[in-house]
Amino acid sequence: MEYDSHASMEGHDHTGADLTRTAISATLHCLTGCAIGEVLGMALATAWGWGDLASIALAVALAFLFGYALASIPLIRAGLPIRRVIALALAADTVSILTMEIIDNGIMLGIPGAMDTGLGDVGFWAALAAALFIAFWITVPVNRWLISRGRGHAVVHGYH
Repeated sequence: MEYDSHASMEGHDHTGADLTRTAISATLHCLTGCAIGEVLGMALATAWGWGDLASIALAVALAFLFGYALASIPLIRAGLPIRRVIALALAADTVSILTMEIIDNGIMLGIPGAMDTGLGDVGFWAALAAALFIAFWITVPVNRWLISRGRGHAVVHGYH
C-alpha cells in the first residue's frame, strides 16, 4: 500500500491552527526520542568516563535511534513491511531530529560548564531542560513547514 501524504491531510487546515497543532505533536514526538537518547547517552558516557565529543556523539546517535524507533511503532502496527517502515521513519523524522540535535547540543556546549557537570548536578539537568525546551520551539516551525509541503511527519500522519 502506497501512502499519499497529501490525501491523508485532506480536510485539514494546511495553513492554520490545525497545521500548527500537527507540527507541535510531531515535534513532541521528536522531543521524546531526542530526550531519551540525550539522557541515556550522557548517562552512559559519564559512567564510561568519556569526554564531551564522544558523549555528544553517543547522545546524538541514540537520539536518532530512539526517534526512529518511536516513529516506527505505529507503522509496524499498521502491518507495513520493514523496508517501508524504515523508509517512512527516515522521511518523517530525519530533519526534525537533526534540527533538534543541532540546537540542543549547540546550547549545551554554549552554556558555560554545562558539559562539565555530572548527572547528579542540578545544573546539568537545568541546562539540558533549557536546551531541549529551546530546541523544541525552534523545531516546531521547521516541522510545520515540512508538513505543509507533505513532508516530514505528514508522510506518516495517517498511521498515527
